[in-house]
Amino acid sequence: MSGAGKTRPEAAETSAGRNRTEPGTLYIVATPIGNLADVSERAVKVLAECTFVACEDTRNSGLLLARLGIKKPLVSYHEHNRAQRGPEIAARLRAGETCALVTDAGTPAISDPGEDLVAICAAEGIPVRPVPGCCAAVSALSVSALPSRRWVFEGFLPLKGAERRWRIAALADEERTVILYEAPHRLAATLSELADALGSERPATLCRELTKLNEEILRGTLGSLAAAYAEEQPRGEFVLVVGGASPAGNGLCSLTPEEHVARYVEAGMTEKEAIKAAARDRGVPKNEIYSAVKG
Repeated sequence: MSGAGKTRPEAAETSAGRNRTEPGTLYIVATPIGNLADVSERAVKVLAECTFVACEDTRNSGLLLARLGIKKPLVSYHEHNRAQRGPEIAARLRAGETCALVTDAGTPAISDPGEDLVAICAAEGIPVRPVPGCCAAVSALSVSALPSRRWVFEGFLPLKGAERRWRIAALADEERTVILYEAPHRLAATLSELADALGSERPATLCRELTKLNEEILRGTLGSLAAAYAEEQPRGEFVLVVGGASPAGNGLCSLTPEEHVARYVEAGMTEKEAIKAAARDRGVPKNEIYSAVKG
C-alpha cells in the first residue's frame, strides 16, 4: 500500500503508540463532524485521562463528553480569547498538567484558533501530540470525484473588501484542487463570485452536513451550483471542493478532443459544459470540439 499519509504499522506503533497520556503535553484531539460513531478509541482515552479539556464552546464539548460518559474540567479557548487563554494553558502544561484541545467538530488547529496554541507550545518546548480523526476538508475531498493527488486548503475566504477579491482572483489560476469552507448565509454569494472569477464551467462538488442525517453531496459546476442556491436559503455546514485551473488544459490538450471532453464529464460536467471547457483549453471554437466528439 502506498500514498500520502500512510506509514508502516511498526513505525506508527513505535512513534505514536503510547499507552498513556504524558504529563505536560498538549493533545490535538479530533472529534466527530456529525456522526458520534466516528470518534476514535484513542480520542476517548485521551479525553478520559487528560487533566482538562480546552474547547471552542464549552456547551458543545460538554455535551460530547457527556455522551461519551466522561467528566472533565472545561476551559474555553476560541477566536476572541486566544490571546489571553493561550499563555494560561501553556503555563498549566509547564506545571505538568495535560490538556486535550478540541474544536466543535473535526480536527483542531485547522482553520481554527488552535494553531496559535500549538505555536505557543512549540516555541516553549511543550510537547504537542496529534490524535487524528475526522476532518471535514479531507472527507469532502474523498467523495468529490475531483483530482486528489494535489490539492490546497483555503478554509474560509476573507469576508469582504480587497483581500477577498484578491484571494478569489488568485484561485482562478490555482491548478490544484481547492477546498473551501463556507457559512450558509454567505454560500450563495460565494458560489456566484467564484463562478464569475473562475468560470461557470469549473467542476465543483458541494458537501453539506457531512456524516449527519441530512448529508448531501452535489456534483456539478460552479455555475450550476450557484444557480441551485441563487433562490434557496441554504442550511447546514458546507465544504466546497473546486477543480483546479487548466490554463494549458493541465495536460489534457495532449489527449484527443473526445478524451478531453470525457475527462471533464467524469469530473461532473455535463457534455455541453465539457465541450465548452475543452474548447477554451485548446483555444478553438466550440463547434470544432462538438464536431470531433459527435463525429
